[in-house]
Amino acid sequence: MGEKKQKEERMKKVKQIVVVGACVLFVVLMILSGMGSHWLTMFTVTKPGDTVVVDYTLYDAAGTPILTSNQQMYRDLAASGKGVILSRQLSLTSNQSLGKEIYPVPIYTTASATQQFALFSMEYNAISSALVGMKTGDQKHIAIPSNISMTQEWSAAQLQRNKVNMSDLSVGDLLAMGVSDNPEAMISNASTTITYTRMGEVVSKTNASVVVDFGYPSADISVVSINANA
Repeated sequence: MGEKKQKEERMKKVKQIVVVGACVLFVVLMILSGMGSHWLTMFTVTKPGDTVVVDYTLYDAAGTPILTSNQQMYRDLAASGKGVILSRQLSLTSNQSLGKEIYPVPIYTTASATQQFALFSMEYNAISSALVGMKTGDQKHIAIPSNISMTQEWSAAQLQRNKVNMSDLSVGDLLAMGVSDNPEAMISNASTTITYTRMGEVVSKTNASVVVDFGYPSADISVVSINANA
């Protein structure tokens, strides 16, 4: 084959490669345009001050999930006869401490009235600070530190005032109680006091009282979306 013929063959192959490359690029651009601007957030790293939507699951000391926004986990546990509270996803500012003791989280229940779960400040703050450096789709298991005891002793009389019969409780049972960021008003039974649901595990029981642990020492978090702070 002559030199001219070889050059023509090489040019033909180059043109074929260029055409194929252009077609591939066109397909990629079509896919990305169909995704809108969402694909750009795949590469966004969470910075302090960004607003982040988070899927999360809180676990008690035994590693049992108590509260989750993960609908697949909720369905799987329900199918196996295990209960977990289903919550909405969290929308919070990364690396920003909560300025109050309780962050109310809407939860889904069979009751017609809207209920809210009490997410404590140390849980909110642990999730918020852990978000820095995460990208959309990233998952992380985090520890939730607490500088206060999360166990409380409840007498039979106190339980009765909350419509709970102590004789019905056993160690390991989960107990739903109402908590408030204004405990003084709650003690005085003020009608304007807002209470939120909190689940605790009965860790010990005597003839006179039970000890309930309301702490959740760990959580799984997953970044759903990031709205970068301009």
